[in-house]
Amino acid sequence: MCWRKICIIVLVNLLKVLNAKFVLLHFLFWIAVWFFFVYFFSYNSDNTAYVTWFSSFLLPVTMIITYFVVYFLIPQYLLTKKYLLFALYSFYTLVFSTYLVVLTILLSFVFLSNLKFVNMPPMSRNFAFVLILVYLVVGVVSFISLLNHNFNAVSRNRELENKILDTQLQMKEQELQYLKKQIHPHFLFNTLNTIYGFALKQSKQTPEIILKLSNLLDYILYQVNKPRVSLKEEILHVKEYIELEKIRFQDTLKLSFSFDEINENVQIAPMLLIPFVENAFKHGSLVDGYLKVDISIILINNELKFMIRNTVLHQENALNNIGIGLENSRKRLDLNYNGNYDLQIENKDNYYIVELVIANLKEKNELG
Repeated sequence: MCWRKICIIVLVNLLKVLNAKFVLLHFLFWIAVWFFFVYFFSYNSDNTAYVTWFSSFLLPVTMIITYFVVYFLIPQYLLTKKYLLFALYSFYTLVFSTYLVVLTILLSFVFLSNLKFVNMPPMSRNFAFVLILVYLVVGVVSFISLLNHNFNAVSRNRELENKILDTQLQMKEQELQYLKKQIHPHFLFNTLNTIYGFALKQSKQTPEIILKLSNLLDYILYQVNKPRVSLKEEILHVKEYIELEKIRFQDTLKLSFSFDEINENVQIAPMLLIPFVENAFKHGSLVDGYLKVDISIILINNELKFMIRNTVLHQENALNNIGIGLENSRKRLDLNYNGNYDLQIENKDNYYIVELVIANLKEKNELG
């Protein structure tokens, strides 16, 4: 690699970090290095002029070697894990820097001591000491540079991880909103069909159905966008949905609905239980003239146990006809309670049975 190209790489790397703060810090650092040189070369010597000029001659040599190592060797070879090339070019750098140090000592001997060896301060004529002093500075700056690089790399990785997590969270939120929105038309379609049927018959129950539907719509439109709602409120709207279905099925429905007294502070994802109830009525079958639906909700130590079963005729197809409601509910459970729930679905003795257990439900004060 030619020296011209090397100089260009060093300049480009310098320009990347060049700013007022960078210039000021480097200026102050090299002033400190100059005093550092003066202090050591003044040892056992009163020749202040010689020490001052010798330190001034040695400083640019040290700067050249330092910037070459920090802005060329380290980024081009060490950080890219080209260790053999790094070792080779480091050897060349040592040879070249040795030449520069020897040249500095000789020029100082010629121009500063009037060719009198005794006029040279003891430490300035010790080639090994001068070279060690130069590489002490190079080593310190290189160490700081590597620390800074590692810190920046860790910061960039952490920032990238945060961006990835934010993106994943946004995707989860979008998927959750999509699943929630899918519930709306599915639920509304079934309920509007019921209203349409009663309207055709000019039934007196039509206003009552519309009122109950309006309550459910209020829950769907305004509560479903919340991350959590009261479990008690969810159960209340399950009851309202059941009342709508009672009107639709009239005397062909046999229903059992039991639930414990629920703490108002216990929270749950909105519209999580209603799709299971809706599915029971949608895919349930009349057996011996009745659709039988049994629902049980138990809450013990913030663990929810929800069971619903309904009669079905075609046992072999029941598990395949769970519909969009249950599929979406499973996905929402994964998003909201992943690893913290158990959902079992089975078909047994002409009954389609869903059992859901959610552990560690949070209370309102815990969610903030």
